[in-house]
Amino acid sequence: MRSVLLFCLAALCANAMAEPAVDLQGPVAGWRYSGLLDRADDARVTYPTPPIDRGAQRGRSLIEGSLKNLQGTRQPHRLVVNGNPLPLYTDEQGRFVRPYNFGAGSNSVEVVSGDGQSLKRVQFYEANFNKTPARVRIVLGWDDPKAELDLHVVTPDGQHAFWADPVMSNGGGLDTDSVDGPGPEMFTMTAPLHGRYLVFVNYWGNLNSQGYNFTEGSNQNEVITAQISLVFNENTPNEKRETFIVPLRGIGDLQLIKSFNY
Repeated sequence: MRSVLLFCLAALCANAMAEPAVDLQGPVAGWRYSGLLDRADDARVTYPTPPIDRGAQRGRSLIEGSLKNLQGTRQPHRLVVNGNPLPLYTDEQGRFVRPYNFGAGSNSVEVVSGDGQSLKRVQFYEANFNKTPARVRIVLGWDDPKAELDLHVVTPDGQHAFWADPVMSNGGGLDTDSVDGPGPEMFTMTAPLHGRYLVFVNYWGNLNSQGYNFTEGSNQNEVITAQISLVFNENTPNEKRETFIVPLRGIGDLQLIKSFNY
């Protein structure tokens, strides 16, 4: 009896001390051609709620996997995609699925623990050269899965890309408009117009079991931290990036993140 008890205690201690781990189903490392692998028309389930595709998610891929041994670990983990860090939340079983629009060339996906430990990293080469490289890429993520933030981009010709009008006639638009928190939302332009661009983030609403609501104070965190990455000439030797950390405190907050000339 004593030996059985000692065995059970040892097993419990081993489980408690187990290191967090990642099972990443996709994307896989190596060579890929997304024209054969992507299934953009399939209904997929993401966690904790299903995504809404407003028709502008061109060439979207899914990053999917699960986290294990999360007991006592710092939350949230981070999903770092091509250098763009995004908060990573899971369902109760540790599963996650996030949309992303990968460009042609070399891409990387890394899962990092809340204390900064790299848990899993894959590198793959996107060989679909029908995908024109992004000259301007803007990626938004935030740290409250019960809040909905929106990315707004105004281009030099006065067009405005946002959730209600995601596709521009000038070739730009939202490739990923995430409505199930905490992002990403992504704007891409492959042949940018010359002139001034404006980048805004709007705190649109909060999510609960009844759906979206607009009640002040119903957000999970008192302050929501948004992270916006501006990437120019992605996946080229001339790639440049800027990252902005912006606090948002109330529904309706609208922040001008960056005004830049291209």
